[in-house]
Amino acid sequence: MVLLIGSAPDAVQAKDWDLSLFAQRVAINNAWQITPDWDYLVYPEDFAPERLPPTPLKPSQQRIAAAEFVPQQNSFGGFVYAGGTMAFTAGYWALGALKPDLMAFFGCDMVYGAALGESSHFYGQGTPDPLRVDVTLQSLEAKSARFMALALANDCAVVNLSELPESRLLFPRVARRDLTTPDLCQQLMQAQRALIDSAAVARALQAEHDLGYMVASGRYWEHTDEFDKVKLSDIDHLWLKALRTA
Repeated sequence: MVLLIGSAPDAVQAKDWDLSLFAQRVAINNAWQITPDWDYLVYPEDFAPERLPPTPLKPSQQRIAAAEFVPQQNSFGGFVYAGGTMAFTAGYWALGALKPDLMAFFGCDMVYGAALGESSHFYGQGTPDPLRVDVTLQSLEAKSARFMALALANDCAVVNLSELPESRLLFPRVARRDLTTPDLCQQLMQAQRALIDSAAVARALQAEHDLGYMVASGRYWEHTDEFDKVKLSDIDHLWLKALRTA
């Protein structure tokens, strides 16, 4: 099992968890500050150097930058279709590089309402990056449906450990205490196969292939004038249809 920790205010709960349950712990951006027990830190090109963890790192720790995550992202169709925000980028990197049986997201709900208080992130007021105007992020829900479908195709179940009432992720919710259930991965895989319409997934992937939006460098924002917003929105709708509960 792999844990991905984001920067939502509730992510700080992970500092009190027994993380030995997870084979690998992946911190996204500033989330390395929450617990010293992280194995990988995934961060973008524009991440401020002063926000990186001090060196030397533990022998078990690695920093994962664009040189590592862009090839993995491209192997799953690229940033334009996957969604250009770090929760999904880290997820696809972990899916390809770590090949988990189960991936659990925490602190990645991408909800920034007043109910969360004045702070948008655990470290204070940050930029709600997934909510920026971006042609790849028209539907965070569709991007999460896509991730779940592709993870399933790679024999990985995906869950959300968050207890917040709202989430932009459509992954099934699982209580952390239930992660010790015998044969949990197999049970979740079976349940999630029932959620995914394989024919609808095939149609969405074919639509992506036919549109042909691939930026091998990962710097898709340098080519946004080449992308048709309506056609990408149509693909989002196909992904939403692929998830029977959406």
